[in-house]
Amino acid sequence: MAIEAARRPLTAATAQKFQQPQTRQAYRRRKWLSEPPKGWVKKVLGFRRFSMRGLAEAQAVWKLVGAALNLRRMATLVAA
Repeated sequence: MAIEAARRPLTAATAQKFQQPQTRQAYRRRKWLSEPPKGWVKKVLGFRRFSMRGLAEAQAVWKLVGAALNLRRMATLVAA
């Protein structure tokens, strides 16, 4: 499928960028760096949105979610 650069310049630029091997390699690394834990948090804990506003508050909530996830994993290890 060809991308019309005149109609979609940003999409065409992104497609052009992905022709480079280093861009594809960096994007491939993205799959295992942060996406799986975030997906796990969404699926297992059901966490989908922050309940507080502001960067500091969101960071505190995210740390709490991480602690809850780690406690859940530790509880599974202890029970086994």
